[in-house]
Amino acid sequence: MKGLSKDRLWAMAVLAPSILLIAIFVYSFIARTVYVSLTDWGNDPAQALAIDPIIRWVGFQNYQELFTGFLQGRFRQELVNTLFFTLFFILGCLGLGLGLALILDRNPRGEGLWRTVFLFPMSLSFIVTGTIWRWMLQPQGGVNQAPTLVGAPPSTFGWLSSNDAVLKFDWNALPLITALVVGVVLIVLAVRAAREGQRTRMVVAAACAALLLLWAVFIGPRVKLLAAPELHGFNFAMIGIIIAAVWQMSGYTMALYLAGLRGIPEELREAARVDGANDASMYRHVIFPLLSPITLSAMIILGHISLKIFDLVYAMAGPDNISASVPALNMYLTSFRQNQFALGAAIGTILLILVAFVIVPYLASQFRGEEGHS
Repeated sequence: MKGLSKDRLWAMAVLAPSILLIAIFVYSFIARTVYVSLTDWGNDPAQALAIDPIIRWVGFQNYQELFTGFLQGRFRQELVNTLFFTLFFILGCLGLGLGLALILDRNPRGEGLWRTVFLFPMSLSFIVTGTIWRWMLQPQGGVNQAPTLVGAPPSTFGWLSSNDAVLKFDWNALPLITALVVGVVLIVLAVRAAREGQRTRMVVAAACAALLLLWAVFIGPRVKLLAAPELHGFNFAMIGIIIAAVWQMSGYTMALYLAGLRGIPEELREAARVDGANDASMYRHVIFPLLSPITLSAMIILGHISLKIFDLVYAMAGPDNISASVPALNMYLTSFRQNQFALGAAIGTILLILVAFVIVPYLASQFRGEEGHS
């Protein structure tokens, strides 16, 4: 205490209540959820809501049930839905947002009005957005009736009810696919480390990639998670939900990109023109590289939203539409409709891990950048 200044003591006193509340209501609840996921709370309906329930430690049994259990095919399809939703949601928001930002950056007439129009969907909640788009995507009305305006027959596409799917794969191939994907990522990291002269990091990444690829070639094809093949893929029922989500959040990425474009000094553009660069070359070699930090930040935030998406899916597809369901919705139903608290906690923990895979590397890179500038 002797070495602490008065200002530092005052700062610690001001921050202490917030830190204490976060520790109690965030991290302690996370720890409690992880603990519950390792028990059998709720597996016995008679004990689920008892005043003093008998709870047994079962380890990773709930996680094993989710990934390999016969009755948990819905959860596995929801993981696949989340993967495709995240991919197309991020690509759609980034592409549309960047396009709108490039248009507004040219100062068109009525720019303020158009900027407000594009940003307006962000002011709506996902519940309101889901309700509006559910009306528009009804099988017997809305978008499906649009062809009748030009004398064509109405469309019969089941926007939120279709059971058709593409890009199907066998769930038993998941370990093999995961090993191959991680191996390729490690190879890319090894190549980048070699270019940056980081020999130790390159050797570690290359060695891990080699081990994974060897496992994928010789052992992976023999690993079976289920007794029989179980196909999962991209359900067409997710298309409408992706469109609604992109419609709401593309204004956010537009605002980020527009701020980034307006922050680029005009001198850089003029210098590129003096060097003979046309518009395409200037955007490719000057502007887009300067926007890469904004792209990364947008991807992190959008990925975080997509992994936890709940209200939009609930409003558009309802709680029992398996083709368009997501893990967060299943967690709610499992925990509060079926009272299987341990299984619901396991789903929540898996979502936490998925979000951590997105957030933690970004935070680590930000901290390293701050330390490098300090």
